Amino acid sequence: MSTESSEAGRNDLAALARGGRINFLGFLLRLAARLPFLFIAGRMYGAEALGRFAYAVLVVEFVAQIATLGLKRGLAEQLSKTDKPHVCITWDALLVAFAASVAGMALLFAFPEAMFPNSEIYGLEWLLPVSVLALAWSDVMLAALAYRHDVGATVRARAIVEPWTISIAALAFAFISKRDGLIFAYALSMIAALVASAIPFFRTYGRAAGWRPNPAESWRLARRYMPVAAADTVEWASRRIDLAILGLFASPVVVGIYYVAQNVASVPSKLKTSFDPILGPVISRSLEEGDRVGVARQIRQVGFWVIAAQAAVALALGIPGEGVMGLVGPVFVAGTAALIFLLGAEVIAATATTSEAALIYVARHRNMMLSIVMLALQAVLTVSLILLFRRLGWPPEWQATAPAVALCLALAFAAVTKARLASRLLGAPVSGWRWPLLWAAGAAVVVGQLATFAPEWLELSLGIPLILAAFGYIIWKKGFGPEDRLLFKMKKRDIEVDLPAPGTTGDAAR
Repeated sequence: MSTESSEAGRNDLAALARGGRINFLGFLLRLAARLPFLFIAGRMYGAEALGRFAYAVLVVEFVAQIATLGLKRGLAEQLSKTDKPHVCITWDALLVAFAASVAGMALLFAFPEAMFPNSEIYGLEWLLPVSVLALAWSDVMLAALAYRHDVGATVRARAIVEPWTISIAALAFAFISKRDGLIFAYALSMIAALVASAIPFFRTYGRAAGWRPNPAESWRLARRYMPVAAADTVEWASRRIDLAILGLFASPVVVGIYYVAQNVASVPSKLKTSFDPILGPVISRSLEEGDRVGVARQIRQVGFWVIAAQAAVALALGIPGEGVMGLVGPVFVAGTAALIFLLGAEVIAATATTSEAALIYVARHRNMMLSIVMLALQAVLTVSLILLFRRLGWPPEWQATAPAVALCLALAFAAVTKARLASRLLGAPVSGWRWPLLWAAGAAVVVGQLATFAPEWLELSLGIPLILAAFGYIIWKKGFGPEDRLLFKMKKRDIEVDLPAPGTTGDAAR
């Protein structure tokens, strides 16, 4: 490997490390705000209201996911290849998201029963679809800022403004309307996140000077990233279809319990998304340079970081699972088994999601097909296991573990198939698995089991940090090499990379 390519590879890994570090801080901030929301929702609104809220948000976020049309990840590639001013490309993307959002909002305005299938609709609930446009535009703006390596904007919008707004608003609305307070709080948080995304977007890209709406160009942009949109939607749906199917078989109370378990389990998944804003631009640049082996190295490196972090958090939340769920309310302890399986699913998913970061550029159609097969497998397994557990006479709370088990199996299929496909196309392994992960997990389990003998308050306040410390110590000593320590040691001035100047293409910047 030449000195130049070696230096480029080091810069890429350093950029990934810095982006992951910044967004990991965002993950911690988001966690700090999400837990108060779950506590407020569980204690002040109850499982039934939480289940109603969960289904409505599920539908709204599904429509918003489709409305982005793959631009959350495809925009980086478009910006790196175009000869047009970047401000025009970003506004083309916003126009595409606007058109798709308006279509989705119109459907929800016309058929609000899709959001509230099992409850009465009254008051201002019908305004909830405005969240679709706010969420879609915010995602596109943050993707554009990520191309300039401004991951701090994502931290502010998604980890500070959005979760703290919904927590504070939920608390305030609890004294006004416990029926609709959670829904109103969610809408406010989406609007607040859009404002927090728009301010740095306009500061970085400026106003749309010289841009004119071009429906034909916007349609070509939308068509190009349809496969990416499908893959994104399938990945999103794989984390939501379990709740959607459960809602067809279970009461709102059970749905609310599962929703809490799902939200707690989604904490490790945010660790993977910590690298998303920076991983896409780095991969697209490496592919433009023809360095496929370098891309595999980037995927493998980030994959290990993600698996290690997700496993540590999963163990820290899963071992004292009853205590964690009990914080939200006594009724939610019944979801502990579902929580454990959902946490395991997030660790299994790490290989699939990091492999997909490259596949959306080099094999978007095959990746889409694998994602669709995975989703179909998950749906079939979920329904089959629910019916099996029901036939065995298990109580509804136990039946709620069926979707979580199905998710584990489906994600295992996706992890194996997508990693093998990515390795073949890139010409190098992409799996981030290392044996020291097993040793670190063993140490964490021993510490965690000892912590369970302590009173619950001590188990949570002291046991969780000790589990994380035990895992972290072993993985640092036995699993981390020099490149891994970039995640913690690299200083900002050491990892500056050449970024495109406003209004220029990626090639011009290099």
